[in-house]
Amino acid sequence: MINQNKESKITLLGAGPGDPDLLTLKGVKALQTADVVLYDALTNEALLEHAPADAIKVYVGKRSGEHSYPQDTINKLMIDYALNYGHVVRLKGGDPFVFGRGYEELDYAASYSIPVSVIPGISSSIGVPGLQQIPVTHRGMSESFWVITGTTTSGEVSNDIYHAAQSNATVVVLMGLKKLSKIVEIFKAAGKGNLPTAVVQNGSAEDEKLVVGIIDTIENLVAQENVKAPALLIFGEVVSLHPSFKTLVKQYAAIS
Repeated sequence: MINQNKESKITLLGAGPGDPDLLTLKGVKALQTADVVLYDALTNEALLEHAPADAIKVYVGKRSGEHSYPQDTINKLMIDYALNYGHVVRLKGGDPFVFGRGYEELDYAASYSIPVSVIPGISSSIGVPGLQQIPVTHRGMSESFWVITGTTTSGEVSNDIYHAAQSNATVVVLMGLKKLSKIVEIFKAAGKGNLPTAVVQNGSAEDEKLVVGIIDTIENLVAQENVKAPALLIFGEVVSLHPSFKTLVKQYAAIS
């Protein structure tokens, strides 16, 4: 029911990488006061249980290869629900400001003078490697890390990957599985064929799948294990710290 007596406000809430237990306490409190929840495909629907039973829950898609609402439509829905129902929680996978287009939604709401608060979420770019006990930085091994989108709005591989491949930093690529072949080619051209590499499907979720190898082998391993999107790619010496990589090295040594 429309309730124009309620204050219009919007909360941009990061849902984390997938495991519903990784939502922040502040995020839970926001959902508990929601009149409307607009949620993406990459958010765990179990999180909707924190919202009141009578809150409106609207799925707005946003996953490659599936039906999804255009960003303009989501922006307009967000404003319409806020004006007519009150508190809208815009629930987004990961963190709203890490390839989540969160600022676009914040800026659009500001044009209607609707107050917006932001609650960060655990970004998969850091959280998923960490859950696999792969640090994105490690003393004496990696002093920095890049977080790069695998595919730009033009559909091409990001130019940043070419620069990142030349560095000693850990490189985390989101939404890059479809471009894995091209990304591998870039690292090989940089002389990094033996660079430890990991691919994580559905990081932190129950059906999580991990593949660990090196640049020269990772494509075959991904195909053998039938890894599907959404998946996160990790390139860097830090991947060698994963226990399965040590086993891999021993296997290679035995073969050679």
